[in-house]
Amino acid sequence: MPLHVRRLPRALPEGGQIVRFVIVGGFNTAVFSACYLPLHRALPYFAAYTVGFLAGMTCSFFLNTYFTYRTRPTWRKFLLFPLTQVTNYAAQSVGLVVLVTWCGVNSKVAPLAAALPALPFTFLVARRMLLPGRGSGHAPPPRPRDPA
Repeated sequence: MPLHVRRLPRALPEGGQIVRFVIVGGFNTAVFSACYLPLHRALPYFAAYTVGFLAGMTCSFFLNTYFTYRTRPTWRKFLLFPLTQVTNYAAQSVGLVVLVTWCGVNSKVAPLAAALPALPFTFLVARRMLLPGRGSGHAPPPRPRDPA
């Protein structure tokens, strides 16, 4: 009797991945808030922020590997994933300075507006880290065919 191995579905076209990436970002924000707000009552704000940030980023990693890019998580990917947050921070910071300093946008609204143009950069970095063979000069190993 053949052993059946559960395989992940094939990767989505890039447009579907972007939509799923945005959905995961919304969920990541919800996880952060669900951790940060209650912990803020018991801990100093920065400690609560750090725990919420780490919880959100961990959820984001697993949701992006399974849901967005439909690949398997590895320790290497998990350890590289925080670089997506660095990319997001850098792109959002540039947008924030441009909007507030050069465009005169209110500094309370500017971070939300700066987040939108940062999404493509964050998406591309996450995609490169989480999908095997993306931009590394070699293709992923071929998938085995179903015997059926």
